[in-house]
Amino acid sequence: MTPGYEYALAAMLLLGVVDLVYRRGAAAGVPAHRFLMVQAWCFTPAVVLLGLVTGTLVPGRPMLWGMGAGLFAFVALYHFAVSLKNGPVSIVAPIFRLSFTVTALLAVLLLGEPLTGFKLAGLGLALAAVWLLLGAEAGALPAGGAARRALIQAIVAMAAMGVANFFYKIGASTGGSPASFITGQAMAFLPLATVFAWRADRGLRTTRAAWVHAGTTAALFLVALVLLFESLERGEASVLVPITQMGFVVTAAFGIAFLREPFTLRKGAGLAMALAALACLARS
Repeated sequence: MTPGYEYALAAMLLLGVVDLVYRRGAAAGVPAHRFLMVQAWCFTPAVVLLGLVTGTLVPGRPMLWGMGAGLFAFVALYHFAVSLKNGPVSIVAPIFRLSFTVTALLAVLLLGEPLTGFKLAGLGLALAAVWLLLGAEAGALPAGGAARRALIQAIVAMAAMGVANFFYKIGASTGGSPASFITGQAMAFLPLATVFAWRADRGLRTTRAAWVHAGTTAALFLVALVLLFESLERGEASVLVPITQMGFVVTAAFGIAFLREPFTLRKGAGLAMALAALACLARS
C-alpha cells in the first residue's frame, strides 16, 4: 500500500463533509466573504494553539510555504463558496476536487515523481468518475449566465487549490511540522479574508449561521489539513493529493441521501469508478 495512504483517506472523508457544510452555509444565506472571514477567525487561533501545545510551532521555510498556500487557498475557497450559490453541490464539488490533476501534474513535472501503471490507471479512473458525475447532473444546472458563472468560479477554485496543495508537498519536504506550515497558511488567509469581508460589507458583520457553519468548517479543515501534511511527509503528492481531493465521493453520496439530489445509473457508475480509482492509487 502507498505510504501515507491511511492519512490521505481520512483527509478525503473530512473534506467531503466540508463540502457539505459549505453547501449548507450557502443555503442558510451566509455570503461567501463572511463565511471565509469567520472560518479564518476560528481556524487561526486553533492552529496556533495546536502548535503551542505540541511545541511544534517554529518559524522558518515551512511557514513561508504555508503563507503561499494560504494565498491560493483563499482564492480557491472564495470562488468555491460563491459557485455553490448557483450550482448544485454534486457538480461544483467534483469540479473543485479535480484540483488533484493540477497538483499531480506539478509534482510529476517539477518534483520528478514517477508515472506508474497503477498511478495512471487511478488518475484515469478518477477523471472518468468526475466526468460521469458531472454528466449525471448536467440537467440540474440553472439556465443562463448564473450557470456559466458558477462553472467558471468552480474552475478557478480548482486551479488555485491545485497549486495550494502542491505547496503542501513542498512544505512537507522541508522537514517542518504541520503546525508551522498551517500557521503560515492561516497568517496569509486571515488578513485577506477579513479585509475582503470588510470591503464587501463596509464593516465586520457576522450572524449565528456564519459562526455555526464556518466554525464547523474550520474544525474539520484543521484536522484534514494536518492529515494531508502528514500523508505528504510519507508519500508522493501525485498519489496522495488525488486521494484527498476525491472527497466528492462522500459529498455525492450525502447529497443523494440527505439533500434529495437524484440518483441515476450514471451517477452510480461514477461513484464506482471513484472507488476503483482509490484502489489503484493505493497500490501505485
